[in-house]
Amino acid sequence: MATDRDIKRPYTVAERIGPLVRRVLARNPSPFTYTGTQTYIVGEGSSVAVIDPGPDEVEHLDALIQAIGDAEVAAICCTHTHRDHSPAASPLAARTRAPIIGCAPLTLDDDGPRADAAFDPTYIPDRVLADGEAITGEGWTLRALATPGHTSNHVCFALEETGALFTGDHVMGWSTSVVSPPDGDMTAYLDSLQKLYEREQDTVYYPAHGPEVTNPRQLVRGMIGHRRQRERQILRQIEAGRTRIADMVPHMYKGVDKRLWPAAGRSVHAHLIDLERRGMAYLREDEWAIHGAN
Repeated sequence: MATDRDIKRPYTVAERIGPLVRRVLARNPSPFTYTGTQTYIVGEGSSVAVIDPGPDEVEHLDALIQAIGDAEVAAICCTHTHRDHSPAASPLAARTRAPIIGCAPLTLDDDGPRADAAFDPTYIPDRVLADGEAITGEGWTLRALATPGHTSNHVCFALEETGALFTGDHVMGWSTSVVSPPDGDMTAYLDSLQKLYEREQDTVYYPAHGPEVTNPRQLVRGMIGHRRQRERQILRQIEAGRTRIADMVPHMYKGVDKRLWPAAGRSVHAHLIDLERRGMAYLREDEWAIHGAN
């Protein structure tokens, strides 16, 4: 849960939050970014890495440069390429001469009701990290974990020296992750959650939005359970005769701000695609049905 400390955290100030880790909050709060994008600086010696540099805003870039100081930036790492995460990568690289290393590039035109930031067409990595590949600096090692689902190119980074995992938008303590087709994939998202749940070495998660997660496996188990509950709820909606997404959402999200219902509909769609793949539901003349039902 969020605390007053999280909500009132000062912008553009580097906070030391754990061994080898500092955090700088960008001033881009929204219903989908919480208090804003959190950029992480990893390392305390002569070389550091920057994770999720955030939006291309002068105030935020200046704060990052000040926090980096005289250290060499060994890598600018992006978990994925939504516009609240990666646009500052290129200008930061220009100012520090650092390579951009991390997720693959992805630009997707999507005219639907977006539930988060659109994709960043300016992201051009110098190197894409494969699943399990690592980058190193003085006293630190970051290992990439492919975690598709929120986006197909999403990557988490494990700081092996401390047991910290930088989870981007894949796992957050304040909210569930948006999974919005066509690129968002619920099947892949659930597989990626299971992948993290099986990692017993991670002791804390540092998401791109919201407070750190100190009970990571417990949270992930609950998130998997939440998604399974949602799919059962969807199947009950179909059984009750609500066969279109627009009819399901008002009943499934009664306590949610109506402005977020279009985004919720994208999540329902992602679940339905997953259920269709598993042979549990199918689309018939713009209406969803359950196999075996009349």
